[in-house]
Amino acid sequence: MGAFLERALPPTLALGGFLAIWEVLTRALDVPAYLVPPPSAVLAAALQEPSTLLVGAMTTGRAALVGFAFSCAFGILAAITLATSRRLERAFYPYTVFLQTVPIVAIAPLLVLWFGPGLRAVAVSAFIVSVFPIIANTLAGLRSVDPALRDLFRLYGASRLATLVKLELPSAIPEIVTGLRVAAGLSVIGTIVGEFVAGFAEGAPGLGIVVLTSYRQLRTDVLFAAVLTAAGLGFTLFALVNAVGRLLLRRWHASELSR
Repeated sequence: MGAFLERALPPTLALGGFLAIWEVLTRALDVPAYLVPPPSAVLAAALQEPSTLLVGAMTTGRAALVGFAFSCAFGILAAITLATSRRLERAFYPYTVFLQTVPIVAIAPLLVLWFGPGLRAVAVSAFIVSVFPIIANTLAGLRSVDPALRDLFRLYGASRLATLVKLELPSAIPEIVTGLRVAAGLSVIGTIVGEFVAGFAEGAPGLGIVVLTSYRQLRTDVLFAAVLTAAGLGFTLFALVNAVGRLLLRRWHASELSR
């Protein structure tokens, strides 16, 4: 309990101080609510629209999870494939960088044309945004194995598959977890951007649609509530990945032993 309080208290106090300053400044400076609403107004809007935010969070969260799951599977497999050959890496790695540099807002209309409005197009948007960190970090981890250990496996006649499963992948776990942590937040960002263009087809608007609708109606308080809900989704997904990473690393990796 004491360790939990030690970790949770500083960010909680920082958040409370930030919200208090925000509330005081908006009221003292008489900032129009349609520009920057005070936190109390955002909370009131969230309490007035709980079903809208809940349905939006479920729709957005589902698409983000689908996109993130596909990016995990594809990203790790792609990195393993590229790590098998320097020629393959030189030939195809630049195209994985393309996934990171492509402006998702510009190609989102194409995703709607190819996959139709709704979950599929939005999940693909999340996949495109989140897959590169997994590929890059996994590949870096596979390439960073101690050469002496590689030589030891080769000396004992280990097969390529045995070397991958028993040496390279375990050694790359810290980098893989780092890539997953980055991708977790990016998947929610990609989902929101996809929803801006792809909309929804199942009658359940995601948080991106809530943001657009609130903006057009000048309901800035609801807009802030939707943005904070989306941030909460990203934080939740990040926390899940972080928990899995701690389970995998806490017994042997320095980054977790010191916690």
